[in-house]
Amino acid sequence: MKRVVIKVGTHVLTEQNRLARDRIMNLISFIVELMKRYEVILVSSGAVAAGYTKIKLNKQMVENKQTLCAVGQPYLMSVYQKKLERLGFLAGQVLLTADDFDSRKRTQNAKRAIETMLKYKILPIINENDTTAIEELVFGDNDQLSAHATYYFDADLLVILSDIDGYYDKDPKKNEDAKILKVVNEIDNKDLEDECSPNHAFATGGIVTKLKAADFLLKRGRSMFLSSGFDLKDARSFLLEGKHFGGTLFTPKENL
Repeated sequence: MKRVVIKVGTHVLTEQNRLARDRIMNLISFIVELMKRYEVILVSSGAVAAGYTKIKLNKQMVENKQTLCAVGQPYLMSVYQKKLERLGFLAGQVLLTADDFDSRKRTQNAKRAIETMLKYKILPIINENDTTAIEELVFGDNDQLSAHATYYFDADLLVILSDIDGYYDKDPKKNEDAKILKVVNEIDNKDLEDECSPNHAFATGGIVTKLKAADFLLKRGRSMFLSSGFDLKDARSFLLEGKHFGGTLFTPKENL
């Protein structure tokens, strides 16, 4: 495994209408550890929530959401940049929409920029361009964006760090006996058709969008690891020690 995409969700990055700076520092420290072993691309949610920490606008209105994103994206990037510089690294911003992956030329242009950043040990930070994208051209959640980035930018593995710590055999909120599935080779269609249920006011995903991301990659021979973004011990064990204690690995049977 050479190249890894790390996707982090809004709930992990924010707390009580503020950026969770200690959590972000832990994330960046972990990513810097990974950068010593892998080429790392970060897909980061949180721009709208970051904007809301500066100006309280109703995000249900499209123009307000675009404004929150326009305010929040540079703010979030500045936080990442400062924390990376403290550890001796730089970040580069890449804003994409679904339409960029429908154009071979634009996909190649983005890939070329990312390859150059990786060459010089710069962390590419990808987010959806919510400020200018229209409804027909958006992914709508960064789980899908990160899956496309993994495939089209030639990464071996997508790691989703979330408020969801894995894929369970039944809903753990309703069933105390729910057990986490450690390895999944295929996903039932009915699980992909359930209603999305984000656990945070500014989130757009939930387990369904993560399953769709995993399904996209499984069908293309790639793998995805889902674990907690609040406590990084499972992700650290899996990526740095090669030990699978917690979290769920979605991988084709032929990759086992």
